[in-house]
Amino acid sequence: MKANRVWKKVTGMGLVLMLSAAALAGCGGGKTSDGAAPGGQSTGAGGTGTLAKIKERDKFVVGVKYDLNLFGLKDPNTGNVEGFDIDIAKAIAKKALGDENKIELKEVTSKTRIPMLKNGEIDAIVATMTITEERKKEVDFSDVYFLAGGALLVKKDSNINSVKDLVKGTKVLTAKGSTYSKSIREKAPDSEVLEFENYAEAFTALKAGQGDALTTDNALLYGMAKQDPNYRVTDEIFTEEPYGIAISKGDAEFVTFVNDVLKELKENGEYDKIYEKWIGEKPKK
Repeated sequence: MKANRVWKKVTGMGLVLMLSAAALAGCGGGKTSDGAAPGGQSTGAGGTGTLAKIKERDKFVVGVKYDLNLFGLKDPNTGNVEGFDIDIAKAIAKKALGDENKIELKEVTSKTRIPMLKNGEIDAIVATMTITEERKKEVDFSDVYFLAGGALLVKKDSNINSVKDLVKGTKVLTAKGSTYSKSIREKAPDSEVLEFENYAEAFTALKAGQGDALTTDNALLYGMAKQDPNYRVTDEIFTEEPYGIAISKGDAEFVTFVNDVLKELKENGEYDKIYEKWIGEKPKK
């Protein structure tokens, strides 16, 4: 009888412990063993979210342009890549890792940048990338960090001053994967659009007489005109091009982190310094 009473106490205590463990598990917020909520990006150390990977690697790997003066241009002599986008990327690295030099710049083009982000080659895209509804289906975007507008680059003595002048027989050059192939075909359907791998190739083709105008964001065209004073940028802006930093789809934590960095840069005046350094004037408020 005594032995039976002891056994009942033991089994009773075991049942209480099992119920307690189940209750504690239920209060744990449903997180997995790596600190991630089910269906979401991990936020804990050793997790799988972008920010966790950056910290674990101790390096921010970012996709940037190598061929765009003012935004991302590689110096053939030094090998250094400099520009507005590079300085923004360095600010993100500094906030995440405490050192702006803990960064690896990987070249992207308008055509390759989304695939490189989706297959994990890069952590983010800071490469004059316009926020569009179509692109939002594949990536998430930060807040707007630069507002550009569509324009044309033409010879100084050209009669082309707006998209209305892109009549039948005119050839317009742009880069593959940009939004401008569609824009020009809609706004100047009689013109012919020629696409190149990147804007450096398109600009070379323009100078070689393969086209009458080159189209992209005015901010990028100013950089090209600065390289060659025989060309000018038309005054007309025919599209609005809000640039955003592209981040892997569903990584809300890293979107928030990047937005906080951008907000801090604007509040402490660093954004204005970067803007004036590369664009030559203070941003319009």
